[in-house]
Amino acid sequence: MEAGIYKPKLSANALKLVAAVTMLIDHTGAILFPKILWLRIVGRLAFPIYAFMVAQGCKYTRNGLRYFLSMFTLGVICQVVYSAAEGSDRLNILLTFSVSIALSLLLHGVKRAIYTQKWAKAALLGAGMAAAVMATYYVNLFVVFDYGFWGCMTPVIAGVFLQKEDAPLQWKRADRNWVHVIMLAIPLIQLSRIYYLQEYALIALLPLLLYSGKRGNYKLKYGFYLFYPLHLAALYGISLLMQ
Repeated sequence: MEAGIYKPKLSANALKLVAAVTMLIDHTGAILFPKILWLRIVGRLAFPIYAFMVAQGCKYTRNGLRYFLSMFTLGVICQVVYSAAEGSDRLNILLTFSVSIALSLLLHGVKRAIYTQKWAKAALLGAGMAAAVMATYYVNLFVVFDYGFWGCMTPVIAGVFLQKEDAPLQWKRADRNWVHVIMLAIPLIQLSRIYYLQEYALIALLPLLLYSGKRGNYKLKYGFYLFYPLHLAALYGISLLMQ
């Protein structure tokens, strides 16, 4: 029997680890060494990977409200540390992703209503979805979210073709990893036209193409959540000592 061709795969944990390391490199550059450009370039990989994982999380979560509240609550707690460390009045990325989760869960509701042929509910949720996207756009004109409107929309667009387990088979045909990666590229290209160095974020599409669809051997979700405020606090403390 011929040996099969080995296809490397990366679990969600592996991808989140890559995102965590590149985020640490990015924030080290932003807070401690702002003149070292390559640190910020490497750091561009973090946002797309986390955004992709948020989209996946909205597919697999059993409790959407808890998922949203976990992200939102931690984002609120982290805001003080984020503002001090970055010296910025922007809302941190966890609050950006909180908006993304709310929109993504609403989108899943629209899709479920359509494939169960509950047309009145689908129309109502669809109108709500459109209103929520418009509200997100206009709120971003006055409140500075990290990565702005397109940052909020990135996980939503990446998850357009994601389907819950109870979706009909015909709906699942487009639920392919490479399709989701292509969808992710759309907001990333738009962001590259707005933010400095953001074109390097497209490099993150390469490891995402290797996503296995599996979580990994260990449940590390809360570890990744805690890493965000802890590494910012540590870098901020080091910056104070350096001064």
